[in-house]
Amino acid sequence: MMKNRGIKFLTAAGLMAGLLAFTSVKQGGIKGSVSPADGAQGVMAIKGTDTIKASINSGSFVLGDLKAGTYTVMVKAITPYKDAFVENVVVTDTTVADVGEIQLTQQKIR
Repeated sequence: MMKNRGIKFLTAAGLMAGLLAFTSVKQGGIKGSVSPADGAQGVMAIKGTDTIKASINSGSFVLGDLKAGTYTVMVKAITPYKDAFVENVVVTDTTVADVGEIQLTQQKIR
């Protein structure tokens, strides 16, 4: 009887340790907003050859599950606005970097 309890306890402890190992591996992210909200069609985080895309909802965006590193954020604008860039955005394993509000500017018409 005591042996069964010991085995059950060790099994439960092993399962809990395994679950905690998986949940403790977290990715970082990038969040921000775009103004005007209807001036952009999407946002991307670029790191080397990796590009992660996200949509913009009500002017806000979140790029999640990013590996640690330094990214360039690109907001893909809709005419008459120009694409916007925020460089050197640092992401760590467990935090979300806030780039704040990205103001889109209009293209000059020639």
